[in-house]
Amino acid sequence: MELGTSELSLIIEKVLKEMSKRDIKSEVSDGVFDTMEEAIEAAYEAQKKYSQYTIEQREKLIAAMRKAILDNAMAIATLCVKESGMGRIDHKYLKLKLTAEKTPGTEVLQTKAYTGDKGLTLVEHGAFGVIGSITPSTNPAATVACNSIGMLAAGNTVVFSPHPGAFNSSLTMLRELNKAIREAGGPDNLITSVNKPSLESTNVMLNHEKIGMVVATGGPAIVKMVLSSGKKAIGAGAGNPPVVVDETADIKKAARDIIAGCTFDNNLPCIAEKEAIVVEAVYEELIKEMKNNRAVYELTDEEAEKIVQLVLAHNKEKNTYSVNKSFVGKDAQYLLQNIGKNNMNGIECLIYRAENSHPFVQEELMMPILPIVKAKDFDEALKFAVEDEYGNRHTAMMHSKNIDNLTKMARTIDTTIFVKNAPSYAGIGFGGEGHTTFTIAGPTGEGLTNAVSFTRQRRCAMVESFRIV
Repeated sequence: MELGTSELSLIIEKVLKEMSKRDIKSEVSDGVFDTMEEAIEAAYEAQKKYSQYTIEQREKLIAAMRKAILDNAMAIATLCVKESGMGRIDHKYLKLKLTAEKTPGTEVLQTKAYTGDKGLTLVEHGAFGVIGSITPSTNPAATVACNSIGMLAAGNTVVFSPHPGAFNSSLTMLRELNKAIREAGGPDNLITSVNKPSLESTNVMLNHEKIGMVVATGGPAIVKMVLSSGKKAIGAGAGNPPVVVDETADIKKAARDIIAGCTFDNNLPCIAEKEAIVVEAVYEELIKEMKNNRAVYELTDEEAEKIVQLVLAHNKEKNTYSVNKSFVGKDAQYLLQNIGKNNMNGIECLIYRAENSHPFVQEELMMPILPIVKAKDFDEALKFAVEDEYGNRHTAMMHSKNIDNLTKMARTIDTTIFVKNAPSYAGIGFGGEGHTTFTIAGPTGEGLTNAVSFTRQRRCAMVESFRIV
């Protein structure tokens, strides 16, 4: 889905007008509270009621939530970009649509049964109770929606602590979900939050006795925070995903797929291609194919250096870089304008021939900038990819028709997601098989989370009974 500038302007104007007409006072109590203590208490009381719901009743509420996500997807996608200044409306819309359609519900909560001479044992998935969830500004509404479906499918209620940089869009999504639940006959406050999220309110949530599990989607600092909470924790951390292209790849397809993955939502997804490592034999051919795409612009050395100065702060003493957050998730045209390159209409991706040591490669920029590194052969390309991924074990891609090379890279790089011959987003079910999630828990091992991730295993043993053979 591609929208032109004029179309987006009209949509933004229409959406903001509609939102300004809403009676905000009537919505403030719809799961949103003044203090974190109130939000937790409300979710705790709601969970008592919700714990009596059958699987069928849960699924009815989840169906209503899916419809609410779809009905509000364009409006909320617009608000996300307007509020945070990051990403693309058309792609945030697609992420919300994907969330509604491919986030698993109760169907994944499969009971196991063991029978033998000693009787019958059942293993089932029970709720934790109230879950505390920290969500990012880079993907606010889709994370709230996706986590809400999974956590409620598992029988929990959830208290969100959204990033302050995108709390309006996060709370708008939350309110629409609660409204849908209420209209479907469900209890109030299955999903709650605070009207002014802060670090202080997040700390209250992490340490509150009525929170049974904490889930964080964000950078290393956030993951460290939840892991030190003393509670069951799921952490979805950062990545710096490499894509490797060897000499057997379908180069036209590889060029198309890599650009598609790199530019998706302006490279905000933690799974997106952050650097390409290409064997020397097809290096020039790949770049040529990329440049055949009119949305791709190749930076000169001088232009690349200007962008380095613009988007990265260099600590010369430690020889480290930090990303200028004001440029995260910005359009490629905006980046070019800031180095004096105007009238670059239609440009969506900036490519650059880089050494593997270049900061574009070594830093996770989350911008539509793709450094392309030349490797003498596949073994060197794999070596670079492992170095550049930093052991995050998050995501990696490879384009190849050589099964041995594909297998070797998958085993060596050891990532949670490994995508073969497709854009990165195929790894979360967009154009690929499998379910969708935006909480990819590499650090804590759950992988691509779903309702099962938000449960605790419970066992019931009946001895010398119920065996029928």
